[in-house]
Formats: sequence, structure tokens, C-alpha cells
Amino acid sequence: MQRKTVFGALSLVLFTTWSCQANPFGVAADSAYDAETFFATTSMYGASFSFRGDELLVTSDESGIYNVYSVDLGSGELTQLTHSRTNAIFALGWFRTDDRFLYSSDEGGNELTHIFVREPDGDEIDLTPGENLKAGFVRWADDGRSFFATTNERNPQYFDLYRVRVASNVREASTGPDAAYDKSLLFANPGGYDLSDVSRDGRWVALTKVRNNADSDVYIVDLHDADGEPIHVTPHEGDIEHSVETFAPDGSKLYYTSNEGSEFDRVLSYDLATGEREVVFEADWDVIFYLFSRDGRYVITGVNADAQTVVRLFEAATGKEISLPEIPGGDVRGISIENGGDRMAFYVNGDSSPSNLYLLDLSTMEYERMTDTLNPEIDPAALVESVVVRYPSFDGLGIPALLYKPHGASPLEPAPAVVLVHGGPGGQSRKGYRPDVQHLVNHGYAVLAVNNRGSSGYGKTFHHMDDRRHGDVDLKDCIWGRRFLESLDWVDGDRVAIMGGSYGGYMVCAALAFEPDAFDAGIDIFGVTNWLRTLKSIPPWWADFRDALYAEMGDPATDHDRLHASSPLFHAKNITKPLLVVQGANDPRVLQAESDEMVEAVRANGVPVEYILFEDEGHGFRVKENRIEASDAYVEFLNKYLRGAPAN
Repeated sequence: MQRKTVFGALSLVLFTTWSCQANPFGVAADSAYDAETFFATTSMYGASFSFRGDELLVTSDESGIYNVYSVDLGSGELTQLTHSRTNAIFALGWFRTDDRFLYSSDEGGNELTHIFVREPDGDEIDLTPGENLKAGFVRWADDGRSFFATTNERNPQYFDLYRVRVASNVREASTGPDAAYDKSLLFANPGGYDLSDVSRDGRWVALTKVRNNADSDVYIVDLHDADGEPIHVTPHEGDIEHSVETFAPDGSKLYYTSNEGSEFDRVLSYDLATGEREVVFEADWDVIFYLFSRDGRYVITGVNADAQTVVRLFEAATGKEISLPEIPGGDVRGISIENGGDRMAFYVNGDSSPSNLYLLDLSTMEYERMTDTLNPEIDPAALVESVVVRYPSFDGLGIPALLYKPHGASPLEPAPAVVLVHGGPGGQSRKGYRPDVQHLVNHGYAVLAVNNRGSSGYGKTFHHMDDRRHGDVDLKDCIWGRRFLESLDWVDGDRVAIMGGSYGGYMVCAALAFEPDAFDAGIDIFGVTNWLRTLKSIPPWWADFRDALYAEMGDPATDHDRLHASSPLFHAKNITKPLLVVQGANDPRVLQAESDEMVEAVRANGVPVEYILFEDEGHGFRVKENRIEASDAYVEFLNKYLRGAPAN
């Protein structure tokens, strides 16, 4: 199911972390950890209750790459159920009546995901076979005997909706995959729409149509109507963004977000019988999710409050809020409520605590922690909480950021620093556990995670301040981030690097090319260097969002000169500061050529350039060995060029 936000197209999930020698500058040897120690911490998410209610299905990288595991709710024991050593596997959910489950996986990070079923005997069946095909899971149907999925097998540019029938029991499934898992087309996408959701009974389909990066519409299609023409749910004038959230469990209403008349996204309901609309939930920040429990008894909401997630729970029938217990350690995430029961599984994640799985009894409000994902060799006191700050940019605009201060940094021992830029365009650095940042700070580096203008989460005006001004105003925000760091007496303002991935990697190269003296070194993680090529090579499954991305960045057919001017590759001759580049060979979003050519161009200047290419990765590093290798390279590079330490 594709939804919010269309400008996550180049956003980065940093599956990388940092490393250093055993005795880094300014950090006591007994409190510093190497990369392998940090990566012994487990990343885990997702929670699906089994039909018996005795297990949860989760995704974990305990094996070194993401695989599917079960968690015994009695003992807390974690059991590995899939055993991939090459491709990441992500759990989708248990079947409703037996021990089968669905999962998704691609090949080496190429993002051509397929949906698989894992049988109780261990057999694994691809339910969406085909070459150059991308599939996505939408939801289970309310009959429990089928689920809805999307694929672009008919047309690489558009996703159609299918119902996949599943056998009602294992015995029926044993008659063969063709009999047990037949797939039928429900809705052929006419093009120009993002297929966003389907009602549980399979009657209604919700579509999103994007006009540009500030304007989008919601439509519905009644599959019981022979004509099947899309019905316009959100007619409006001007630029207003709308996004599908979910259908009511009984199929009577559609819920969607809109920023009409507001700086922030709020939730409205649309009555499918009468067409009446009503605002049902709003806050002083963006509402980032609004969903129902499987049995329809509860409504779960999430608000992005100044880079933190605030979750609230309501009774669906009465609207009464259920007061959840305060649980230390961070934000509540990934809620899953047992069908027809009173148990709620969820994760708690904070700056100094990775996601841990909890189980809450809603009838008593008693809870227990099921996991301890932080490597026991790491002293929690060695980790650092970020502080939300705002600093003035070149024009006086306040720029939000997360500031991490290393233990021991002081005016007497000031810390070198890194300005960290998120992916996007339109992403956001948020509170939460990041082993990459914690590892860097643990080794004595201050980190300022900048949410430059154009970032999401701070209102639509702020979000669009960098439209078609990339490499200009957003870059100035990062440069003024360095000036902010220089104003702190515990930061060594003479030693500041810039680092980022995807769009953040573009900002790194833009900084070094357009403002050669602004930073002392740069780390580019699969960043865009040639916008003309990147925008022309958009994967076919992004077709629905192409116009929006062109509105954000520019159309290579009509904005050639501006895109050429804002592409660091064509200005690489200006780069004089050391550069580290890291790239995945299978990246479909930022092609390897982007990094290859940038490395070659900068080396021609006689400037130190280091290059790491992972043959088995795409847009984000999922294999722990690769993350460790990258981490070692990051800190060795920073130590060498910020601190002047000899390389090992």
C-alpha cells in the first residue's frame, strides 16, 4: 500500500553506523565501543498475533540480515523462521487460521519486491512471480480466506489490485500452490493514480492522484458498479494535499488527511453513502497515521510532534480516549492489537534505547517488556539523548535540528562535529534510536541532524520553501548549521564535516562543489550528483509521482539549465575537500553511475577521495557486515581528515 509522502522517493533509511579505533580522541577507552559491538544490537519491528494468540510474528536482523522470527508470548523466546543469508526478508503477517505466514523480499536491494507464503513444513512459495515485477501487500480481506495485493505486472508504470485466495487450512493448501493461492484481478489501474487502499469487503478502492508536490486528490471506485468510474472525494481549488488513511472496518466511510485550511495534516471522514465530510481528528502538528484495530474496536492515532511520535488510543464506538500507561525509554511505535482480545503489542524506541517489544493488557493496563535489543556489552549510560534545537539561518528563519553532545565534550576538550542531512527531498530527522549516530557520538563527534527548509513535519509553508531552489536555500541552512555549531563553546568549530545519504548525499556534494570552504570534509552515501540523469531514470513504478517530483525538483525536458546548474557533478572541479563516497550497486533510485562519475571527477582534482561499492546492496544497507564495513570507513575517514589521525 503506497501512501505518504510522495517525496520520500529519494529518502534514506540509514542502515549504516559508525566506528573508530579503540581509544578515540577525548573518549575514555573503557566507554568507547567498536562497530561490531554496536551492530550486535538487534533491529526489530512489526508484530502480528498468531491465530492461537500465543506468538507474535516479527522482523529482526539478529541473524545479520533481516529475517522473519516468532516471539513466544509465554517465554519471550525468539525463533527464526526464515533463513536468508543474502536477501532481506520482511514479515507481513500470520494467516488467520493456521501457522502459515506472508513475507516480502527483493533481490539484493533492487526494490522489486515479491510476496511469499511460508508453509508450516518450511516450503516457501512466490505468490507474485514474474520478471521485473514489483508487488505490495495491502490488507487481509474480512473473510480471512483472501488478501489484497498490488502488482505492476500488467503495466510496469501502474499498480493494479488483485485478490489472492488462500486455502482455508493447511490440508487444502497441500493440493498445490495453483489451487491454494489463485490470484484474480479486481481493479485495473487506468493510470495516473496511486492505489492507496481497499475496503475489507473488497467493494471500495481508494486512489490518490498527485498533480504536483503541493496538490493531490483522493478518489474512490465502487467495484460493484459496472462502470467503475472514479468518484472525486476531494474537489478543491488551489494547492492542497490529500492522502488516504484507511476505510472504516464496516466499509461505511473513508478516512483521509488534508491540509486544507491548515498548516498541518488533519483527518477527515467521507461517508460513502451520503458523501458527507467531517473533521474527526486534528492536532497542532501533522497527523501521520489514523487506523483501526483488526476487530474495529479501537482507533489508533499518531502525531509527528516536533520530530517525536505521540500515539493515542480511542474506543471506536464512543470516541473515548484510553489512557495508556507511561513507559520510559522513548516513543510508542508499531502498535498491533489482538483480534477480539485485550492485548496490545507495541515497541518503545528512544534516542538511547533501540526498539523493544512490549505486551500490554488493555483490561488491566499491566505490561511487560518482551525483548532487550541493546547489546548487553553497551553501557546505556554511554549513549546520548538528543536535544531539539532551533538556530537562525541566513534570512533569520528558525531551522529545527537534533543536537547530540558527546560525553566529555567541554570548552577544554571541544568536539569535532558533523552536520548530518536527511534524505528526501522532504524527509525529516526524528527522535529515536540510531546506532549510526550513537556510535559517532560515542567516539567524540558532535552531531547536528539538520531539518533544513523543505523538510516535512513543520507545516506546509516550511515544507515548500525549497521548491526548485535545491542546492541554494537548503544548502545555506546546512552551512548556517555549522555556524550554530561554531557558537557552542564545547564544539571545535574548525573541524566540521557534512554527511548525508540519498538527498542528503546530494547536499554533501553540493556543499563541497558550490561552497568549497563551508566544510572540512564530506561523506556522500549514494547521493544524487546529476539531477538530469536521476530524474530521467525514475523507476517505472514511480510513474504516478513523476509529476510531483518534477514539480519539486524540475522537469529535465524544460528545466535543463537549472538542473545542470544545481548538479554537483558538473561543478566537481571546485571541490577541494576530502570526500568519502559509499554506494550500492543495485540502487534503482540513485544509480551507481552517479557515484562512479563523481569519484572520477574529484580525483581528477588531486583531492583525496575514498570509494566503497557494495555489490549486494541497493538504496540503504541491509547486511550487517556491510554496515560494519561502512561504519569503519566513516570514522576512519573522519579521524584522518578532521583529527589528523593516521589511518590503520
